[in-house]
Amino acid sequence: MTSLKKVLTLKEVSPMAHRLTGLKTDLLIARAEELRKEIKQGVKKPFKEVIEVHSGDGQAMGTKPVTFIRQVMAACFYPELLQSDRLPRDVKFRAQELLQQCGGSVGVYSDTFGLEYVQHNVARFIEERDGGVPCDPQNIYLTAGSQKAGQLLLNLLVHTSGCGSGPCGTGVLVPVPCSPWFSLALQEAGGVRLPYFLADQGVCWELDVQELQRVVQSARGHCTPSVLYINNPGNPTGHVQSRQSIEEVIRFAASEGLYLLVDEVYQDSVFGQGRAFLSYKKVLYEMGPEFSSRVELAAIHSASKGVAGECGSRCGFIEFVNLDPQVKSLSASYFSANSVPPTSGQLVLVTALHSPRAGEPSYYTWTQESQSHLSSLSRNAALVVESLDRIPGIRVLSPQGGFFCFPRIHIPPLVVHEAETQGLSPDLFYCLRFLEEWGVAVGPGSDFGAREGSHHIRLNLLLPHDKLKSVLESLEKFHLQFTEEFS
Repeated sequence: MTSLKKVLTLKEVSPMAHRLTGLKTDLLIARAEELRKEIKQGVKKPFKEVIEVHSGDGQAMGTKPVTFIRQVMAACFYPELLQSDRLPRDVKFRAQELLQQCGGSVGVYSDTFGLEYVQHNVARFIEERDGGVPCDPQNIYLTAGSQKAGQLLLNLLVHTSGCGSGPCGTGVLVPVPCSPWFSLALQEAGGVRLPYFLADQGVCWELDVQELQRVVQSARGHCTPSVLYINNPGNPTGHVQSRQSIEEVIRFAASEGLYLLVDEVYQDSVFGQGRAFLSYKKVLYEMGPEFSSRVELAAIHSASKGVAGECGSRCGFIEFVNLDPQVKSLSASYFSANSVPPTSGQLVLVTALHSPRAGEPSYYTWTQESQSHLSSLSRNAALVVESLDRIPGIRVLSPQGGFFCFPRIHIPPLVVHEAETQGLSPDLFYCLRFLEEWGVAVGPGSDFGAREGSHHIRLNLLLPHDKLKSVLESLEKFHLQFTEEFS
């Protein structure tokens, strides 16, 4: 019998798939899972459990789901609970309202552009957040999470035409360090990555407009710088931009004709003393018509981070500001064909954005849980800085917001050589050794980018305090033994 030839071989795979590069963290995650299985099978290890500290999933780190959100969603999924006395009055009212808006069942298809009710309530949230700055619901696009929002925006903004004797392709300014999903999405879209470095001295990972200017000037001639990506509060850096910094960026974008793409998913997780979240849109409008009427902006938010922490619900949104009417018409069709999120995710999003009001039965619990979220982040951030600052060869800038810190670690030259012989980056080699010897998985910093010759790890601040303390004690012992071994 003649063997059948494969229709899909590497030769036939899309060039887009070929150019995507995998993450170093994937190898770490795979090994962590193998270790869990080995422990379950009775294989002796120098640790009792594997602790993952690299993830951005708060609930996977042990964060308790928000009571109000879970109660509302429970009633939406199982409406018979509306007859129960176990649910507070405001929970029942909210669930009934949501069910009315989605046709009586969470299991129905959403409208083409998402639920109109959700769009209007997202717009109301933005207006309340920004002190009355108007928001048109028609400028709200619901998406299957913030990463999907970024992918769709890049596919809309990036083009590769213009190649030849002149500049080739769309240049996108990307912060370093930066969450790797954005760089992967940019690869997929075919854009030109233009890295700009955040300052890792003094103020926590400060954004320097002179650095942006350097990147734009050096890029012209080989691509067309068109998009400036901002992550505020920052992942993995934990930085929070001041009003002055945001104003400087807006002026720069206006002068250079750059489209602002702003990821603000950690906006309700700011805990640094003297720091507060300010949306780019709010600052833009407060700068007056000279800027608010012409600077183009797309801002991203979701239900995955912050107090809600509902990563698995996969719902976010984009607000467009000053979008060209013709592009708006085109993008409406494009987004509706690619991005409508699950109905359940939309209901989680709108519930998370509109918390119980004072006087309602669920207000006290919501307030306590929200305050606990911020105090836990602040307390853990202080613990990380205090613990790591005493370890020779590790330096960390104090995070001000978000879920992470990004310590810099000194890796001896012998480690660099040994890692290269194994085909590993030095930081991945370091992280794998830490995992094998102590059962702790921290994220290799090279997935996020760094200055040449510097090495980092990413730690999640949402781990329960006592467990985080234990992880940091293990890290200190490991790092001292590791550096002594290779000194």
